[in-house]
Amino acid sequence: MGESIPADVSERVRWLHRQINDANYRYYVLDDPAIPDAEFDRLFRELQSLEKRFPSLVRPDSPTQRVGAEPLSAFQESAHRVPMLSLDNAFSDTELAAFEKRIRDRIEITSPPIFVAEPKLDGTAISLTYESGLLVRGVTRGDGSMGEDITHNVRTVASIPLRLLGGGFPEVLEVRGEIYMPKTAFDRLNQSQDEKGDKRFVNPRNAAAGSLRQLDPRITAQRALEFCSYGVGYWDENSCPLPATQFELLQQLKSWGVRISPELSRVEGVDGCIEYHQRLQQKRPSLAYEIDGVVFKVDVLRLQSQLGFVARAPRWAIAYKFPAQEEVTRLTSVEFQVGRTGAVTPVARLEPVFVGGVTVSNATLHNQDEMRRLDLREGDWVIIRRAGDVIPQVVKVIVERRSGSEKAVLFPCQCPVCGSDILQLEGEAVARCSGGLTCSAQRKEALRHYASRRAMNIEGLGEKLIDVLVDKALVHGLPDIYSLDRHQLIALDRMGEKSADNLLAAIESSKQTTLARFIFALGIREVGEATAGLLARSLGSLNELMAASEERLLAIPDIGPVCAGHLVSFFRQTENVATVHRLLEAGIQWPPPEKPANTASLSGKTVVLTGALAALTRDQARQHLEAMGAKVSGSVSRKTDFVVAGQDAGSKLERAHELGIPVWDEAALLDLIQGNASAP
Repeated sequence: MGESIPADVSERVRWLHRQINDANYRYYVLDDPAIPDAEFDRLFRELQSLEKRFPSLVRPDSPTQRVGAEPLSAFQESAHRVPMLSLDNAFSDTELAAFEKRIRDRIEITSPPIFVAEPKLDGTAISLTYESGLLVRGVTRGDGSMGEDITHNVRTVASIPLRLLGGGFPEVLEVRGEIYMPKTAFDRLNQSQDEKGDKRFVNPRNAAAGSLRQLDPRITAQRALEFCSYGVGYWDENSCPLPATQFELLQQLKSWGVRISPELSRVEGVDGCIEYHQRLQQKRPSLAYEIDGVVFKVDVLRLQSQLGFVARAPRWAIAYKFPAQEEVTRLTSVEFQVGRTGAVTPVARLEPVFVGGVTVSNATLHNQDEMRRLDLREGDWVIIRRAGDVIPQVVKVIVERRSGSEKAVLFPCQCPVCGSDILQLEGEAVARCSGGLTCSAQRKEALRHYASRRAMNIEGLGEKLIDVLVDKALVHGLPDIYSLDRHQLIALDRMGEKSADNLLAAIESSKQTTLARFIFALGIREVGEATAGLLARSLGSLNELMAASEERLLAIPDIGPVCAGHLVSFFRQTENVATVHRLLEAGIQWPPPEKPANTASLSGKTVVLTGALAALTRDQARQHLEAMGAKVSGSVSRKTDFVVAGQDAGSKLERAHELGIPVWDEAALLDLIQGNASAP
């Protein structure tokens, strides 16, 4: 039997928990330390000593348990309850003003909207899930739908509470924010790297991302990472009412011990946004952390819901980036690359130069028109900018530094890969190789896209292996992937038996997919992930898509004439149809589709979902309704056409009754989705 625990010891441990958690809260959240570091260390060591003596007193949320997990062999993927979307960017006051105008027009207001403004931290986006106030999961953003579970690492970040303070919080709360490395911690890390003879980190963002992907949490714990929240992904409204505004929401998180930006502010209209942006840009060098812009969000949550989303970004938020950093270097040559759709893109090869935290040796020149505008010549001195601190661009040529030895750069008339004619259609800026899949470059890019994680997810079929397979004529098109055999693969350089077996297993696994992934994998122009998902939900089957006319496609919300034209053109080409059939014959399949939604049945209708649904998640219900043309709103108003109410529906149901708005239960919604009922 273990040693009995005196009551005063148990109480002392609880007291130490409170003292240490309060000290962390005051230090990280309030920026108002209550005790000296030495006193904090003394309390922490005392707690460690008591827990070592009485192991049964150790709780998962104890301050001593931030670093306790064994190293992992690999990270596991985890699905986000609500997708983690990216933000659209603005790079000028004009673009910011256009963003504000779009908001005013959409929600029909004349007065300037109120925004919440905060720095755009240069770190790694993270999702933290709390259940009954206890931290249970930490997941990276990943592709927005799926991320990596790095719970064992986020627990090491001292500014992340293992248990929320106080009470009154939702039963399930998903906090979102940024994990970053302060400048001083970054400098210390690079000094340590120098002393060990290891490679230095280029910037704090890369250092933070690398630290979070350590399989051993003890390494992460040494990196002095910090966390700052910018909002929530999910808030269980059944157990706790959601605040009315973004600002109040963040203040509520702060009261529970979650750190928010000390620079957080409310501003009015575009003028307030511009003034805040200018003020923070001036303050940027003195901040203890790196930022690359400012994020503005509509403050009222009801308006956020009304504004909704486009593709992978919300309409109610924008990141106003700071002016890009620029440097001067020499253009050594221009090469021409051929992409999946045949687009010929000129790429500048540069003498390496350090810009905005990274070494740049290549920059896109976009197209032939941009080359003409710049009047580039090999040997020119050029100004390089990292647009949005990310994409290297050639801004201009320094004509005054020309010596006369520079050589003109001509856009080719024939494909640099296959020799086919390069054509430029009227009205298009992009010139394309006419070789189609007879061009090995286009075949390679089509194969890379098809095998990519967001398409068919064939792990192991990467860029270098695809180059080899195409160059050795083992793969001529997408279906040939499924004809590869073990002997062919083992015969390749650097391909052992285990690697060959793993690749064949991944190829076989890819045969079980979804209709949306398959549509996206085909690489049809203008059809990204969001559009592929919309087509799959709206049409329900591949045959319906292949037979759809432009008129049928244009009836689907958010499908425009350009996208519809590319879809019809793709499936009119006999070689594309043959490719699709060969892929299906190879065993590609997905779950049988439900009855196709009638995309026009709810056109122009506004629907509100409230309460807990049993057969569907709230997100699934939203997707079905939107596929039928409805607008799903977060609030009930006189413009609402009907409300779908699940269990424990609250104030929204009461509001619907007050206004006399029709209310449907989940059974009626399912009948509507399955085509057994018509819209109210």
